[in-house]
This record gives sequence, structure tokens and C-alpha cells, in this order.
Amino acid sequence: MVTVMGHVDHGKTKLLDHIRRSNVVAEEAGGITQHIGAYQVRLGDRRITFVDTPGHEAFTALRARGAEVTDIVVLVVAADDGVMPQTVEAISHAKAAGVPIVVAINKMDLPGADPYGVRGQLTEHGLVVEQLGGDVVSAEVSALTGDGVDQLLEYLDLIAELEEFSADPGVPASGIVIEAQLDRGRGPVATVIVQQGTLRRGDAIVAGGVAGRIRAMFDHTGAQVDEAPPSTPVLIMGWDDVPRAGDRFEVVHDERAARTQAADVAVTRRTEGLVLPTAAERLQSLLDELRSDEQAELSIIVKADTQGSQEAIREGVSKIGRQGGRITIVHNGVGGINENDVLLADATRAVIFGFGVRPDAKSRRAAEEAGIEIRTYRIIYEMLDDIEAMLVGRLAPEAVEHILGVAEVRAIFRSPRFGSIAGCYVTEGELTRGNRGRLVRNGVVTYDGAIASLRRFKDDVRSVSAGFECGVGLENFRDVKEGDVIEAYEVQEVART
Repeated sequence: MVTVMGHVDHGKTKLLDHIRRSNVVAEEAGGITQHIGAYQVRLGDRRITFVDTPGHEAFTALRARGAEVTDIVVLVVAADDGVMPQTVEAISHAKAAGVPIVVAINKMDLPGADPYGVRGQLTEHGLVVEQLGGDVVSAEVSALTGDGVDQLLEYLDLIAELEEFSADPGVPASGIVIEAQLDRGRGPVATVIVQQGTLRRGDAIVAGGVAGRIRAMFDHTGAQVDEAPPSTPVLIMGWDDVPRAGDRFEVVHDERAARTQAADVAVTRRTEGLVLPTAAERLQSLLDELRSDEQAELSIIVKADTQGSQEAIREGVSKIGRQGGRITIVHNGVGGINENDVLLADATRAVIFGFGVRPDAKSRRAAEEAGIEIRTYRIIYEMLDDIEAMLVGRLAPEAVEHILGVAEVRAIFRSPRFGSIAGCYVTEGELTRGNRGRLVRNGVVTYDGAIASLRRFKDDVRSVSAGFECGVGLENFRDVKEGDVIEAYEVQEVART
């Protein structure tokens, strides 16, 4: 099974479309081809399944739920554009999955194509291609003309042969749910990939807390099929409810056994859902583990405000160590902390460290729901000290930050008395005059001080709650722009155990 990743404009979709048009396993059987999230191509005697996920976010979301959905990752990089921030994210997500990576250098038909430059850039992010003495396979392709695509497929076939990917078609079928939805005409449907055994129409199946009996199966061309051997993606009808993407499915003896097993899982999940660990509890558990484990590994994600800060932190982290312990930087990048970082942290049990950057509201909520620890700093050595303390399982008393209110800047006004006044809409919590406040622009902290003034219409006010507009003046700061975010916060010191 192959997952294709890459920057949004680097030709991933065109490459997939070209492979699909040229190498479909079966002819379309008189119906409209339907997209089911995965499809197969034939290469000699071997069939390769491509999992068509909408980017590395979905891929890692499945991994966060324990689903191993791929054997090989194809990283698409545009030859004229080179390595972009999303490419770096994709590399981190692919490396965290621990599977072979094949680089497809796309858009070789363009005059500005520079495959050598791309290979050099990849080296900076830990991917050394064979041409530069490494072990990462790369192919130069053009998704537009098709040049090099056959060679790319041959590389995938060769890796599959060397890695000896195999499955037993004779055992009871099992695999992964990759997509699921409620279809108005057909009821609950799910796309699954068979990983072991042969799935047949009429089989009783269970996936997580959902049971069913297969009434119909469709392949990626929309044709109805009676059976699906290993590595085959199929759309299944016949579920009692919509299963969850990332759940494993398996064939059981009969519908009664399927419903009993599904009910047991559903009860367990409801119980677990009532006692989800908080970020503090997860961190404490990690610290206990690091204290007691002789071969401890601390996984971290680092986001910084500038390239220079990022390099300084990476160099500082490389010097931290202890006997029987090591630090793995799962991902590091420039810019604000986003939902992709939270997903990756959830999948890899990593702690997120930010220098001069902040999570946006969505990322903050996602981290709270998943119990992910996000720690932000304004001084590099304080961050490095905490990372070192964490590696040995001890943290000094922590200054815990509580967000009191958040406001979006929607207009700028000038005041002879206060200078620049930000016309804001309070989106959550409450802003109070005198609060500590920071201004965040594109995820990066550009000001940290205090809220000097608050106005409603022409009146000075003490505080403004969510859902209201107001004017905000920041102490000794005038460089406010539309689209900025103002956060009011307080800091409390909490002892670590």
C-alpha cells in the first residue's frame, strides 16, 4: 500500500490521476467511476494499492488512532519550487510512520526544473537520496507528460519485493477502514483495505463498535465484486452504523458474534471517553516513564518564529543527553503551532515546544481534547533547560498560562490620546483593561505587554466579553494590523511533582 504526500501545488493530484488513467487494474464496468479513497494499479504480476488521502493530516489522523495504513510513502516535490513548509511537514509525518520513502521530483517538463537543487534541499531535512550517497530512492517525473512515471512505479515494485510485503489470502479477512459515511441511498458505507485474508459478500464483519453483514462490495472502478483479496480497496454496504475511519475490521463467525463484539467495544469506548487524560496527566505519566525507563526516549515537536531561532534550538537540543536517554525531534518548522502539529504529537506521543509562536484557537482546542502538552517560550535557554529537565523526568515549578480572552483585529483607528486603536471582535472569554496581553500575527508573537485601554463606542470600559466589538489599545505598541489576534492571559506558578 502506497500513500502519496506533498505540498498542495506540487502536482500530487495530477500524478495520481496519470497513474490511475494509465494503469487501472480493471476496465470500467459500464458505470461511472466512483472515488472510494483508494485504487489499484497493476505492475507485472503485482498489484499496488494507492491510498488517496487528502494530505498528510488525514494520514496522521489515521495513525493517531493506531491504523497502519501504508507500506511506502511517495513524497512529491516540484522541481521548480523545491522543498516548501508543507513538504517539511510531510517528511516529518512520513518519518514518524517508519516506512520507506520514495521521492518523486515532479514538473520536470518546466524550464525552471532543478532536480539537483531539490535533492540538496532534501538533505537539509534528513532525506539523503542515492545520487548523493544516501539510501532514499528518487525519480524525476512529469505528471503532465507521463515521463518517468513508469520508472517510479518500477521503484515501488522493487521496494515491495525487497521489503517482502506479503499477506495470506486463506485466513479470515481483516484490514483497515479508511473512509466512512452515511449515504442517503445506501445507508452506512465504508471504504476498507483488506490486509489479510479474502473478504467475501455475505461475510459477518465488525469494525470497532460497529457490526454488519456485507450486502454488496464495489471496487475503485464502481464495479460490484463478490470477493476482495489482500491489498484490495473496496466500498462495503451492510453496516449497522457508520464505522470510524482508522478502526480495524475483521470477519467473524456470524452476525450474532459480530454484534456481541461490537457492543463490548462500544461500552469500553464510552467508558474511556469519560476519563480522557488531560495534558497535565499525560505529561506526568511521561515524566514518570522517563524517570524509571533505562532506555528513555523523549519525542518533541519544535516550532519557532524564525529560521535562525529554529537552527539555534536544533543545535541546542542536539547537545542535550543522558545515559540511556535520547531526544527525537519528530518535526521542526517555522511558524505558528497548527492542528497538523497536534495530530502528529498525538500519533507520536510528542510534546510540542514553541519559541516566539502560539497555537491558534482551533489548535488549542484540539490539544485540550487530545491531552497534548504545548509549552511556549520567549527565551531559548529556558526552553532548552526544560527539555533537559524533562529528559531526566523532572521539571521545575511551571508557570502555567491561562487564556482569559481572545479578540480578532478587524479594523484600525487612530486616536490622539492612545495612538493606534485596534477595532476588535472578542471571539472567546473576556478582555479586561490591565490584563497581560500579546499580539499574534500569523501564529508568531509580535508583541507581549499589557492591554492599556478598552473602549465601547466612545466610552472607556473596564472589560468586554465574547460576542462584542471593542477598541483595544496596547501599551507602548502601535504596529497593529487587520487580521492580528490579541490574547489576554494570566500566569500562575504550579509545582511539578
